[in-house]
Amino acid sequence: MRSSPSLLALLALVGTSHATRHAEIVHKRQAAAVAAGVTLVPAASGTSIPPLSSITFGMPSQATLPVSKTFSAGASAPVSGAPALPTPFVFNLADWPLEDHIPDTDSDEVTMWMKELEGKNIPNIPPTVDGSCVNDTAAAADAANRGWWTCGGYTRSTDIVACPDKFTWGVSFDDGPSPYTQTLLNYLDQKNVSATFFVVGSRVVERPQVLLEEYMAGHEISVHTWSHKHLTSLTNEQIVAELGWTRHAIRTVLGVTPTTMRPPYGDIDDRVRAISLAMGLVPIMWTRTPDGKQFDTNDWKVAGGLVAGPDSFATFQNILSNATVINTGFIVLQHDLYQITVDLAIGYTLNAALTHNPPFKLEAIGKCSNLSTSDLYFESNTNKTFPSYNNSNHGFDIDGDGVLELQLQSAGFTNMVPFFSTAIVAGVIAMFV
Repeated sequence: MRSSPSLLALLALVGTSHATRHAEIVHKRQAAAVAAGVTLVPAASGTSIPPLSSITFGMPSQATLPVSKTFSAGASAPVSGAPALPTPFVFNLADWPLEDHIPDTDSDEVTMWMKELEGKNIPNIPPTVDGSCVNDTAAAADAANRGWWTCGGYTRSTDIVACPDKFTWGVSFDDGPSPYTQTLLNYLDQKNVSATFFVVGSRVVERPQVLLEEYMAGHEISVHTWSHKHLTSLTNEQIVAELGWTRHAIRTVLGVTPTTMRPPYGDIDDRVRAISLAMGLVPIMWTRTPDGKQFDTNDWKVAGGLVAGPDSFATFQNILSNATVINTGFIVLQHDLYQITVDLAIGYTLNAALTHNPPFKLEAIGKCSNLSTSDLYFESNTNKTFPSYNNSNHGFDIDGDGVLELQLQSAGFTNMVPFFSTAIVAGVIAMFV
């Protein structure tokens, strides 16, 4: 249905009014930040990053960069023990769930993945209303018993929540791959910094070449669900679908399957943990101080129009001060989905972290956690204790086709193929992905 001219004029007027109000709010926030003594560091030299005061919702977009490298099937993986790269991914709409939607739970794939929960101790915790504390007061009141991170920051021993060594910064970026990820990758390469990318399945099938470049550059890849929904609000079957389809998408593109995950919004409880672990995925959170302060840059709030660039950087400066009061290192939450969040990272936060005194060691989360890179993928894992399981008598059907591609052994995982030679194994694995 087409809009009438009068309706279009009204919408334009509303949009102009909203933009004006937003600009006024941004100006007030920036002034307050300066008055509060927030140090506005310059953007990284030689970049096109705008001044911090200009990084706001609605800022002009810049041109995106194409991937800088291409990789052929059979190319050697950057991970010891991992198979060679599979046949290049070609998207077929019929093969995948609708992007950015919770996948259907009546598919053959989800039926197969549900078998991974059989014999596991999955707590009978009812889903939350929407993953928020304010809209589910009963669940929030029981957060400690539920192990609900969203309401109270409750964690379990199976969660990775910090880097063990003081002044070590666990670098992570959520929600990509995006059109702006390549700009971030170029910067990380220039600075010789590795990161963990928590990728969304819907984005993986959109931009497989960007995922390939992340992986081949030596960055760590982890699961961040298919549609980025609050996992505690979903049924068991929906959680399995969210994790299973993302796991499958990553393996189809890269030939490897992550052994870690991060719940969107950090929304996890004991039910979500148990399902994740049953599927071979160890939860990775970001750090909180004992008094509840989060190592969250709030870059996503700038992209959402909730705060301005100086506000986000003020939050970041609090992170730097909090790092000196805890006895471990820390994991920081940042995002590569928007130009705003990438600009903040490469122009300000990472730049400041790299020049901080005392110096921080910036590392991907697996590395800062003293895990071998091989531990981070099913196909290369030989670790007897990572991932952790409440029962380990099963294999993994990553493709959801009824065939176990990976079998859990006493010393990690093994591919369900005979061992003849690296070339033959790589060829057989490529047939399955």
